[in-house]
Amino acid sequence: MSPSFRKRQPRRPPPRPAAPGPAARKPPVPADSSTRATRVLNGLLRKLPPRYREKALDYLVLTRMDRPIGALLLLWPTWWALWLAAGDFPPWRPLLIFTLGVFAMRAAGCAINDYADRKLDPQVARTAGRPIASGRVAPREALLVFAALLAFAFVLVLFTNALTIKLSFAGAALAALYPFTKRYTYLPQVVLGAAFGWSIPMAFAAVAGTVPPLGWLLFIGNILWSVIYDTEYAMVDREDDRKVGAKSTAILFGDADLPILGILMGTFLLAMLFVGQRAALGWPYWLGLLIATGLFGYQLWLIRDRDRDACLAAFRHNNWLGLVLWVGIALAVAVR
Repeated sequence: MSPSFRKRQPRRPPPRPAAPGPAARKPPVPADSSTRATRVLNGLLRKLPPRYREKALDYLVLTRMDRPIGALLLLWPTWWALWLAAGDFPPWRPLLIFTLGVFAMRAAGCAINDYADRKLDPQVARTAGRPIASGRVAPREALLVFAALLAFAFVLVLFTNALTIKLSFAGAALAALYPFTKRYTYLPQVVLGAAFGWSIPMAFAAVAGTVPPLGWLLFIGNILWSVIYDTEYAMVDREDDRKVGAKSTAILFGDADLPILGILMGTFLLAMLFVGQRAALGWPYWLGLLIATGLFGYQLWLIRDRDRDACLAAFRHNNWLGLVLWVGIALAVAVR
């Protein structure tokens, strides 16, 4: 029989690709996660079984370990205060306690923030991938994480003195209060600044046994700085926040946001000038303050068109400003 008369076999459709299993699915990640930090976290967790690895990663993302910029913005003012309070390299015990405390309190603040925003985050593009918003972590779990981190931070404070322990209760209250303020006031960034900066009077209390006017001046300066960088951050979500009813300084400032940010930057620099005068700091600090002025100018140039990515980049850029001022303080007290 010739090939042309052979019975043709019906053509079978190509097999459908198998549905990805649990190990193949990649959980959504927040849009502002650091790619480098996420790679590091995945590398640290790679030896865990897949089920535990995914859950551990969810908890780390809940506490923003995938985005360390927030911890650094809390760390620099704490180190400013420690070096100024000691007038030199600070004692190792408070340095270790406050450095660990910074990361613990920032992580606790993020957990309670996501709990408070559990109904808002799914409606905002940047935050829809967060663990609670995407259903990977239950709200009750976030409360347990918050309580555990708060307890750890309090244990650290117990190794200081009575004044620092008393001040720590106000710091814990501010950390718990901040996430809920965006529903009632357009100034949640001010509360954030107080919460982030409360480590300053605590650091002075732990090292010097008291909180002098210099400590409170630095605290006020940090509130100004927090309003600056968190307004830049809020500018990323301004339109989404308007839709869901959240409040922020970015919405309050409106079209006047850039000039108001410029005024706040100038006021912060003036406050830090007074800090340098009162602490009798030398030329390294003044050089650092001059560089900080240039960094602020660069941030204003970045956000001139209010582009979302540019506003996020300006927010992250504040890490360098905090570092520059800390280097200036550390060098100034070292060369006295």
